[in-house]
Amino acid sequence: MNIFVINSGSSSIKYQLFRWPAEQPVCSGLVERVGSAEAVITHKVYDALAPEAAPTEHHQTLPLPDHEAGLHEVLRLLTAGPGGVIQDPAEIAVVGHRVVHGGETFAAATRITPAVKAEIQRLFGLAPLHNPANYQGIEVAERVFPQAQQVAVFDTAFHQTLPEPAFRYALPTALYTEQRIRKYGFHGTSHQYVAAQAAAYLGQPDARLITIHLGNGSSVAAVRGGKSLDTSMGFSPLAGLVMGTRSGDVDPSVLLHLLGPLGYSVEQVGTLLNKESGMLGLTGFHDMRDISAALAAGDARAALAYSLYAYRIRQYIGAYAAVLNGLDALVFTAGVGENDALVRQLVCQDMEFFGIALDEAKNQQRTPGLRDVGLPSARTKVLVIPTAEELEIARQCAELLAN
Repeated sequence: MNIFVINSGSSSIKYQLFRWPAEQPVCSGLVERVGSAEAVITHKVYDALAPEAAPTEHHQTLPLPDHEAGLHEVLRLLTAGPGGVIQDPAEIAVVGHRVVHGGETFAAATRITPAVKAEIQRLFGLAPLHNPANYQGIEVAERVFPQAQQVAVFDTAFHQTLPEPAFRYALPTALYTEQRIRKYGFHGTSHQYVAAQAAAYLGQPDARLITIHLGNGSSVAAVRGGKSLDTSMGFSPLAGLVMGTRSGDVDPSVLLHLLGPLGYSVEQVGTLLNKESGMLGLTGFHDMRDISAALAAGDARAALAYSLYAYRIRQYIGAYAAVLNGLDALVFTAGVGENDALVRQLVCQDMEFFGIALDEAKNQQRTPGLRDVGLPSARTKVLVIPTAEELEIARQCAELLAN
């Protein structure tokens, strides 16, 4: 069964094609700058007989006025030329869509119906940067792949297992019951995938895990027995850790001070917190590779930013170890979590109370797949697990259609 996974952004389309049940994608790609005269497509084809080999890459720059034009060009790459992997679009049985916000309605992968689409639209206000683009991807895919079953997999779904004391805010009850203001959590597909991988590696289905997704957006989750019990992002993806351009947790009075005495508008505050803060606000850079280079050059701002970044993660580890009543493993994932050894070192130092001890030599190594970078004698494992959100979406699509 061919499962085509789409992650549609405001000006981009990420995709992977799986020939299920094989978990190695047949091909993957990224369409960037949709809506411009110089859109860029990177299309990769993998060798099923040599999964460790580098994929064959195809690049092109062309005008793509909208997502529909972009997806039609992707379809051409899938079916023709050196990057072709199928003969006909009818060979795709399922299209799986990443949808960021499912509110309280969706706790699992869901077949897309008119009612489901209407609910995704209703939630636009809770994820204005993401859900409209995800919805557009669904509309386009329905036209490009009319024969396929369309399935939505929601970033918030994994966190629908949070108990009420974890997801409720201490605000007037009507704000929850009437306006649905609560903690939702995000990056759920990533947390779910790496938690399952960690539990399988440990041989402990009921493992107590703290999964740490560190990218341009970052979040932590407390997971036990495959269920999310708490997570750092909240009503929006702004809460929690320090991120590339997002502030993370801030005293609400700071916002009142900005809106009041300092005269900021609501729009200015939103831009400040989402696009001008985090590591960018601290250092002038949002990419950890640039901040790492600045640190190596002796930049004091970069040194503070690294320390602050790790300190916030350590705070959540302490809190979530309490939530879990113990800890079996820390799991680092996503771009920074998988690749930045210094972040892992700073997070794990002086954590003997939690049974955490890093093997510095292993921590510096970069090898593919799951890595155990803790000391063998340590009570708590420290794992680095590459995330695979598209694979998790494909897996949930397959499970949904099998039932």
